[in-house]
Amino acid sequence: MSGIVFHIFPYCYTIFLVIIFTRKENMHIREQFQRLLDRKHQEIRNLELQLEKAKTYVEALQDSMRLLPKDGTSGEATLRPDTTLAKTRDLLRKAGTPMHISEILKALGAGTDSKQILSLGGSLAGYVRKGKIFTRPAPNTFGLIEMNGKSDLKVEEDIPDDFGSD
Repeated sequence: MSGIVFHIFPYCYTIFLVIIFTRKENMHIREQFQRLLDRKHQEIRNLELQLEKAKTYVEALQDSMRLLPKDGTSGEATLRPDTTLAKTRDLLRKAGTPMHISEILKALGAGTDSKQILSLGGSLAGYVRKGKIFTRPAPNTFGLIEMNGKSDLKVEEDIPDDFGSD
């Protein structure tokens, strides 16, 4: 029986060494996989950060687009020709200075009763609230936005191709 033990011992020792060696190899392989996983997680975090930056940039562009007119015009409201508002705009351009509502109505040859004042004043005030064409520098006094120098602002027509890139 002792002869069998001696014959089995080298065989068991070899299996033991193979198991230990394989375990060490498995540990080494496991460490390699862990490093690969860590690198991929870091890559995912970097890509998520880039995605967040891109989403923020897109939101900023959308906010900017909301400020522009939808039809692609310059944003200036147009007035129908031969209306009281169009005549008022022309009168204020000719005068070059803001005018009181009563002076505007007199210059247009319209009556200066309260109904006329309220009608024209309300129409002009609507444009003032929207920030289009007319301004109200004083109560019941109206001027043109272009008189404030706002039309002299130079806006670059084309956005550079590298705008917003890192």
